[in-house]
Parts: sequence; structure tokens; C-alpha cells
Amino acid sequence: MKNRIEHDLLGEAEVPADALYGIHTVRAIRNFPLALRPVQPALIHAFGFVKQACAEMNHEIKPWPDDVFTALIAACKEMQAGQLDPEVAVDALQGGAGTSTNMNVNEVLANRALCLMGRRPGEYNVIHPLDDVNRHQSTNDTYPTALRLAAILELRKLEKALTVLLEAFQAREKDFAHVVKIGRTELQDAVLTTMGKTMSAFAEAFGRDRWRVYKCEERLRVVNLGGTAIGTGLGAPRKYIFGVVDKLRAITGTGLARAENLVEATQNQDALVEVSGILTACAANLMKVSNDLRLMSSGPDAGLGELELPARQAGSSIMPGKVNPVIPEAAVQCALKVMANHQAVTLACAMGNLELNAFLPLVADSLLESIGLLERSAGMLAEHCVRDMKVCEDRCRAHVDSSTAAVTALVDVIGYGAAQEAAAEAVKTGRTIASVVASKGLLTEDQYRELTSPENVMRLGSREK
Repeated sequence: MKNRIEHDLLGEAEVPADALYGIHTVRAIRNFPLALRPVQPALIHAFGFVKQACAEMNHEIKPWPDDVFTALIAACKEMQAGQLDPEVAVDALQGGAGTSTNMNVNEVLANRALCLMGRRPGEYNVIHPLDDVNRHQSTNDTYPTALRLAAILELRKLEKALTVLLEAFQAREKDFAHVVKIGRTELQDAVLTTMGKTMSAFAEAFGRDRWRVYKCEERLRVVNLGGTAIGTGLGAPRKYIFGVVDKLRAITGTGLARAENLVEATQNQDALVEVSGILTACAANLMKVSNDLRLMSSGPDAGLGELELPARQAGSSIMPGKVNPVIPEAAVQCALKVMANHQAVTLACAMGNLELNAFLPLVADSLLESIGLLERSAGMLAEHCVRDMKVCEDRCRAHVDSSTAAVTALVDVIGYGAAQEAAAEAVKTGRTIASVVASKGLLTEDQYRELTSPENVMRLGSREK
């Protein structure tokens, strides 16, 4: 089948006959061979919602023929569902503030609607990508709106993933509450704690992340849809400007609101930096906790060996029997990528000029990638590591009995001086703290066990005299 010929400002170009994209997409594919990956799917799906809202509002103002409108809405819904993802073929990174993505979306929706009407792609006299699909719109208001909507919808998925992770740690908190272990500061033995309390700290951190992610929606809900080119609403009727966000809110079930100052909302993207910062805080917790899991499972024979992480794959091509903590390692790498993305988002948002930010494609790619990475890594860590990890009770007990950190639990009863002497003698002789204090008549073995029990270790504050 021969290619079809399409025309634009620069002339004409061949487009594959059955392609749903058109000439603007063909030029963008040639111009931007950069990331070598497509636009984030979440952004494409969000564009489907934005274009549906615009079409519905426009239909109220100047109705299309029923068959045209019905086909266009059906195409929008297919885009929302991900059915048209392969046709949005422009590179993730592109010049033009996202114009190539918007043009690609317009062409795909127009041509898909034509196909649904039994027509051939390219019959733009029936449905035109710009005159119809992009009516009363600009890239400068549809792209930022689609980005914010995509982020909101993806953040909801991240919130659920973080809930699963914190609940997994809460379950381990209950399972491990009876196991006393060494608490360490600056990687040195410090005082006694329990493995359950360690798990509770991890759960609390991710609970805080879940709350922050939930609150991100407030930072993203104000959009500039209806502002067209620079926020003045150039070329759009007032009825459209004041109604299109209401349509989008109804379609998506989100709390979107039209910005009071559309010019400002078109210029400035600091809210995206704020959200990216919150994602980076989540990444910091993910990295810290993952590295703690790696440390506590280290060895296992010649390291701390306090946790046994699930064995997920062989660890070495040369060392038989070696199993590595690959799940926490992968989570750390995701966290590092999120942190790197935050730098890109920050700089790109700061580099907006005058009435527009030309670098939103980088912001969109980085921000949405970060959300996806955190969602998937949180799910991975919960499913493939936390749920099935085990505590090595004997190893934890051996550490407690052999470490001078145990003497801190005895101070209230035997006094600081005696405890210090017992610690020094234990280090000098290689004996356990328990045997030293027993030989000195300071405590019986039962008293020592009581003072180093989970209940005593986790008592808030000192024992009352």
C-alpha cells in the first residue's frame, strides 16, 4: 500500500498509509532521536482525558455532526485505556515545550475517529487534527494539564504501593517483637533494642511518605486549561474557558480546578519541583531502609547476619552458594534514579523563560518516571523481600550476649561504675557480659535475662526506683 502524502507549513511528507499519526509526528521522529523511548504512557492516557473534556465543551458551543463527535469521544477513551500508545511515537525528549506530543495526540485521535467512522486516515476534511481535535487549545495549556493529571493518577498508585510496604513492615514488627538485638549508632554497638522496633521505624517512615504523597494532589490540582497560548485565553470563547476544567474534573473524578491566574499558571512550574522533592524524600527513605536490610543480612556467617532475606536468585557466576540481597540493591538503584531525576526537574523548571517553560518534556519524563520507579520498587520490596524475610534469633542473642552494649541495660541496677568495669573485663577476657556480672555477684543469670528482655529493653524511660 502506498504511503499517503500530508502537508504542513514546511511542505509535504510521506506518512505510512495506515498510520494513525501524521506529518507533524513524522517530522518530530526525524528531528528528535534522543531518548530513544516514547513518551511516558501515563502522559498519553492523561491527554486522552484532556482531549475528551475539550471535545465535550466544544461540542456544547459549536456541535459537530453526531457521528463525528461520537467517534472522537470513542477515540479519546481508547487513548485513556492505553489502546493507542504505540501510535504516539514521538521521542520522550523533544524541543517545542511538548508541541510534538500534542500534535501527535491530535493526529492519532483524528485518524482513529476517522477509522471508527469507516474512513481512511488522512481524510482531514471530515475530522481535522487541529481544527477539530485541537479546537480552542494550545500545547501550552493542554500539555501542562495532562502532565498534572497524569501525575495525580500515578501518585494514587504510588500511595497504594507505599501502604502495602508499610503494612508489610508492620507485620514484621509483630513477628519480630520478641527478638532483642543490638542497636547501633555510627555503625558501632550502642544499646539494646528489638528487631520489632526496628521494623516499626521502617513502617513509620513509609507511613510518612504515604501521607506526603497523598497530599501532593493538592499541589497539582490547579491547572491552566483554557488559557491557550500564554494564559490569556487567546482564541477561545469565554464559555469554553470557564467550563472546560469542570468537564475534565467530572470525567476524571479528580479535584481539578482552573487557576485564577492563568498567565502565572502557564509561566511557572514550581509545584512540579515541590512534588519531585517529596518523591526524593521517599527515595531517601527507600534507600536508607534498603541499605539497613542489606547491612543486617550481611555475611551471613562473617557479617551481622541478623536477618535472612529471601533468596531470589544465584548471586555469583564464580562463587558457588553465594546469594546476594538483590531486591534491596535494586530498590537503592531506583532511589538513586529518582534523586537524579529531581535534579533534572528542578533545573528544567527553573529554566522557563517569560511566558512559558520550553523544557516540560524533560520534566514530564523525569517526574513520571520517578513516580513509576517508586511505585514498582515499593511493591517489589514488599513482595519479594519484606514479607518473607526472617529474623535470625540465635544470632541476635549471641550479639547481645557478646557485646558490651548490653551493659547499658544493667546500669539502673548495678550502677554506671560497675557496668563500666564489667564491660572492660568482658573485652579483656573475651567472656560474655552475663558471665562477668554473675561471677562478680552483681546479678544472677535470671536477673540479667530480665534486664535484657524485650519488655525491659522497650520500656520508655528508666526503671522507677
